[in-house]
Amino acid sequence: MLRIDSIDAWQAYRKNVDGDIGLVPTMGALHAGHLSLVNAAKSSNEHVVVSIFVNPTQFNQANDFEKYPNTLDEDLSQLAQSGVDAVFMPTFELMYPDNYIYQLTEKDLSTQFCGAHRPGHFDGVLTVVMKLLNLVQPNQAFFGEKDFQQLALIKGMVKAFFINTQIVSCPIVREADGLAMSSRNLRLSAIERKVAPQLYATLNSDSTLKEKTEHLNTIGFDVDYLAVMGDRLLVAATLGEIRLIDNVPYDMPGDKA
Repeated sequence: MLRIDSIDAWQAYRKNVDGDIGLVPTMGALHAGHLSLVNAAKSSNEHVVVSIFVNPTQFNQANDFEKYPNTLDEDLSQLAQSGVDAVFMPTFELMYPDNYIYQLTEKDLSTQFCGAHRPGHFDGVLTVVMKLLNLVQPNQAFFGEKDFQQLALIKGMVKAFFINTQIVSCPIVREADGLAMSSRNLRLSAIERKVAPQLYATLNSDSTLKEKTEHLNTIGFDVDYLAVMGDRLLVAATLGEIRLIDNVPYDMPGDKA
């Protein structure tokens, strides 16, 4: 497995790649959810590239960025064992030679749900994904469905800018108790970790949206939103210091209260 940490080295590698490339963009602190994306990429591409870059422009709170988990040695070991061909690990200076003066903004969906509570978040996400797609030039790029709004925005961006990469969505991977796997789960306290699975359980409960929200707030979550987006029920809620998101299929369009 090659470890590439410069754009020149990446471009030299890319010129010699013969066959399809599948890209899995990550911010590190890898878990089974990320590895499921790697496996999906391997199943339909001759080469798999994983990027590891903790993108500061998508964090609207400096504290969250500073405390983001760093498990690099373990990440690289897992990726090598998974059969990844190359890991692209750029720095901020390489990814943002303009110091983030140029930004990509979507003006509709990105203002709702997470976007309404995290100003500038999706500008950072779309900008860095655009840069990665331009640099890597993959045939396919793989994203999990846990951040369903992000997935929709990335698909829309690729279509709007005629980018020749297929965006492949992959199912949410969950812990045995239902909690959606997330790098931020590592920061939950022992008590919070016992409460956290109630987010998924409540989404699936037979109750109205208002009742779900009230229940989550009662048991210790601070709910940002619990709302319907198309055929999905989305939620974002903070437990202690950790903001968790999740979603489930939603087939009861009459219940919007």
